Order: sequence, then C-alpha cells, then structure tokens
Amino acid sequence: MTAALTLVGRSIRLSRRNLDLVIMAVVLPVLMMALFVYVFGGAMRHIESYVDYVVPGILVLCTGYGATSTAMSVADDMKKGVVDRFRSMPISSFAVLTGHVTASVARNAVATSAVVLVALLMGFRPSASPVGWVLAMGLLLLYVLALSWLAAGFGVLARTVESASLLGFFMLFLPYLSSAFVPVETMPAVLRVVSEHQPITPVIETVRALLVSAPVTSGWLALAWSGGLLVVAFGWAAWLFRRISSR
Repeated sequence: MTAALTLVGRSIRLSRRNLDLVIMAVVLPVLMMALFVYVFGGAMRHIESYVDYVVPGILVLCTGYGATSTAMSVADDMKKGVVDRFRSMPISSFAVLTGHVTASVARNAVATSAVVLVALLMGFRPSASPVGWVLAMGLLLLYVLALSWLAAGFGVLARTVESASLLGFFMLFLPYLSSAFVPVETMPAVLRVVSEHQPITPVIETVRALLVSAPVTSGWLALAWSGGLLVVAFGWAAWLFRRISSR
C-alpha cells in the first residue's frame, strides 16, 4: 500500500507538470462541448434542450481522453526503463499500474468538474436529486476505472508511445458511434445496430436519465458492461505487465 500511494503521487505530479495531459484531459472536452452545443446544436431542433442531451456524452468522452493519456504514460515508463528500475526495488508490480490508473481517475474528476461547470454556464439544467447525482457519478467512476485499466494494458503492450496513442484513438472514436450526440433512432440501420450493442450507449443513457430525472431503462446493462470490462481489463493488464516486465 505504501508503494502504491508513493507511485500514485508520482503519477499525479507527472500529470500536473505535463501541459499536454492537462489540455487533453480538461480543456479539450470543454471545447468539444462548446463545438457541439453552439455549432451543431442549432440543427437539433427535434431535441428540446440539446445541451442537456449532450453533456452526458461529453462526460463519457472525457474518459477516452484520460485513457489515452494513461496508455501513453505507461508506454513511456516501459520504454524509458523506469519500470526496470522499479523491478529492482522491493515493491509490487501491481503498484506501478495502480499509480497510473489513479492519476487517470484524478484527471477525469477534474475534467468532469470543468465540463459540468461550463455546461451550467451554457444552460445545462439538471434536475437530478442528490441520490441521482451520486448514482450518475458512481457509474462514471466505474466506467473510468474500467477504461483506465484497459488503457494501462494497451500502454504495456505498445511498442512506442506513439503506438499507444494510436490504440487510444479507438477509445475516442467509439463514443461517436453511440447515443452521445444524436439519438440512436436517427442513425442508418447498420450504425444503429452498432450503437445499440456497444458498452458506451447504455452508460450514456443511464447517466443522462439520472441527471434529468428520467426513467432509467438500461441501468443494469450499463453496470454489467462497466463491471465486466473492469474485471477483464484489470486481469489482462496485470497479467500482461507481469509477463512483459519479467523478461
């Protein structure tokens, strides 16, 4: 635990000193929200309040930016020999990845707060109760943990930092094929099938329903996707790290 807390502090300090990570994790989601609300929002006349509709999608999109940063940070440690130095110390290999994942969660917490504050200035008016907010943030936290561990595995697997960022591109692309920005029923038949049967759509729909006090229809599905992904990603990243770092 001491080693894990030390490496968590290291990863957070590295994030704080890296301007690129701050921009990607905090500023970019806010700019994306402004783009969709002010540029594309006028075309969404069939949606009563587009800013209320799009904010949950932007919150989930934040996790993709944070996960990409995690993959790049892990890959950087792997390729610069930092992990080899850690292996010479009496610490658990689990602590190394835990530091990166915790830093990712911290970055996402800051990004989520920034998006919500700016969204309120743009006209976002959630009607969720305190319990609704807790449930929505809890689901986002579960999804962030799952995606961060998956990104950590990608970082271990990647040969270079550049290839780690390329793997993270798929995490950024998938939300665009969900109900994050437009209703699923407006999509062509093929894309509609993809959107309805991927993990991000039920997460977004559940967060959206909780924030606007609407009936939650996909909550258990969102929990199943996020929890299952967390278990698989955690096991895969830990196994892969032990296997590669022991060579």
